[in-house]
Amino acid sequence: MTTGVRAYRPEDRAAVRRICFETGYMGEPIAWQWPDEESFADVFSSWYTDQEPGSALVAVVDGEVVGYLLGCLDSRRVDLKPSLAAHHLLRRGLLVKSGTAPLLGRSLVDIGRAAVRRDLPHPTFLDDRWPAHLHINLLPAGRGQGLGAELVHRWLATLRSDGVPGCHLETWAENANASAFFEAMGFTRRGEPTLMPGFRSRTGGRHHIQLMVQSLSLEPEP
Repeated sequence: MTTGVRAYRPEDRAAVRRICFETGYMGEPIAWQWPDEESFADVFSSWYTDQEPGSALVAVVDGEVVGYLLGCLDSRRVDLKPSLAAHHLLRRGLLVKSGTAPLLGRSLVDIGRAAVRRDLPHPTFLDDRWPAHLHINLLPAGRGQGLGAELVHRWLATLRSDGVPGCHLETWAENANASAFFEAMGFTRRGEPTLMPGFRSRTGGRHHIQLMVQSLSLEPEP
């Protein structure tokens, strides 16, 4: 078996989209909660593969792409256009499809209740101390071989060489394994978990987002 990490190539796009969908629920398939693969992959991977492919890496086992790290050097660049959401909500019928309609309905209810409590989910995280961010996912075939760590180490090395002062990420607060992995990679939790509107566990429990950061400059964090 041969394993390794390399730069993303345009021909990897389909594999990245498939992995995004197959690992969308804390490393497991998201289909039971969001069955529309095209819209899920568009929302969570297409900006990175299409707008900043030079910051993407893939993990390969025996020539097959089994994981990825999608990165962004400056989070202010991310622009998820309203037209993308409109396309999927209206033209692909996510508002009425049996799989996605309940999730979207719960999202509206969650946001409404949070607004009443003045506890709305935080907007996109932007902080000059940690301007870069990443998303990483691996299929089961790519786990337990050090590929996740290699992806992150390669990404952080790129940030350091480019003089980027820090990086952040958001992970499912309920995914203890992911949090432990990121802590082993040098990230620390920042702030309390915030509500992830709409998403639920298989038993109906709510999910939350945990922000994690890592400073890469030699100057002490303010």
